Amino acid sequence: MKKINILIFSLVALVFTSCEHAILRENEPKDPVSVFEYLWNKVDQQYVFFDIKGVNWDSVHTVYRAQVYNEMTGDSLFRVCGNMLRELKDGHTDLLSDFNIMSSDTIIYNSIAHSNINNDVVNLNYLTLDAYTTGSFRHNSIRDGKVGYIRYTSFSNDITDYDLIYLLALYDECDGLILDLRQNGGGSADNIYKLLSIFDCHKQPLYTMQTKSGPDHNDFTTAETAYAPEKGILDKPYTKPVAVLIDRGSFSATSYFAICTQAFDNIQLFGDYTGGGLGMPNGGLLPNGWMYRFSVTRSIALDGGNYENGVPPTVRVLLDPAATAQGKDNVIETAADWIQQGGLIAKK
Repeated sequence: MKKINILIFSLVALVFTSCEHAILRENEPKDPVSVFEYLWNKVDQQYVFFDIKGVNWDSVHTVYRAQVYNEMTGDSLFRVCGNMLRELKDGHTDLLSDFNIMSSDTIIYNSIAHSNINNDVVNLNYLTLDAYTTGSFRHNSIRDGKVGYIRYTSFSNDITDYDLIYLLALYDECDGLILDLRQNGGGSADNIYKLLSIFDCHKQPLYTMQTKSGPDHNDFTTAETAYAPEKGILDKPYTKPVAVLIDRGSFSATSYFAICTQAFDNIQLFGDYTGGGLGMPNGGLLPNGWMYRFSVTRSIALDGGNYENGVPPTVRVLLDPAATAQGKDNVIETAADWIQQGGLIAKK
C-alpha cells in the first residue's frame, strides 16, 4: 500500500487532468440536449456517492431532461444543468461557464444555517484583546492559564514547524489544548499532516481511499491506505488531551483531519457533525466548453465509516443561545471541562 497524496482540498479550485479536459472535441454535438446528456452520463459513470447521498440518478434524469430542448438559451441550459448537479448535495461539485459559476449550495447552507460558533463571543471572551497571532493561528490560554485555546480558520493557511513548536512551548504547563476548527472550510492536505506531526506519529494508518474505476456505480479501485508521518516534529510527541471543535462548516480537509484523529488516543471531537467533503473532485469540459467537477474518490475512516455526509463528534454539543447571551461558548466550556478532568471520555 502506498501513502496517498491528497493534494489540495479547495472550494474554488477546478481540477482537470486528462487530455479530454484540455481540448474540445470538434466532433462532439453542442446542442443543449447533447450537452445535458453528456453531463448526466459523466456523473452517472464517475460519481462516487449516490448511495451515501441517497440520490436516484435515473429519477434525476427524468426530472431535468424534461426541462431541456434545443431551442433554449445558454443561460437556461446552465441553470438546468447546475440545478441537476445540486441534487448531489456535494460541496465538491461545480459548473463553470464564461458567464456564470454554479457551486453546490451545501457548503453555504451548512456554514450559515448550522453554524455552531459565535465569533464575537470567541474573540471578546476567549481570545480577548490579549490574543497571540502566530502564523495562521490565533490563540490564548483560558481557565486561569490551565487550557490552551487555538483557533485555526482555514487549512489553506500555511503551518510551519516553528509555529507549532512555539505554541506547544507557550502552553507547556497547560492541562491540554483546544483546537477550534469550526467553520474551517478546508484547504491543503499538507497542513493536515503538519498538524498531525505534533502527536505520536509512527506511520500508523489514518484512513483508506478508493477511486472510481468503471461505469457501474460500484466500480472502485482497491483501497489504498493513508499513513501518518513516520516521525513527528517533536522529540517527545504531545500526549496531553486535545479537544478538536468541529461543526457543519468544517468541510473537506477539516473532515479529513477529523477522521485522522481516530488514530490518536488523546484527541477527541467536540461540537456538531462536520460538513463532509471526503471525496476528491475531478472533472472536465462539456462539448460546449463549460467546465464541471464532482467527487471521484471516497474515503473510509479507521472505524469503517463513510462520513461523506459529516464526521460525527465524540461528544455532540450544540451552541446554547442562553450561554451565548451571557458571553459563554458552551462548546469550548465542555471541551475545557473534559481536558481538566484528564480526558476521561472514551472514544466511540
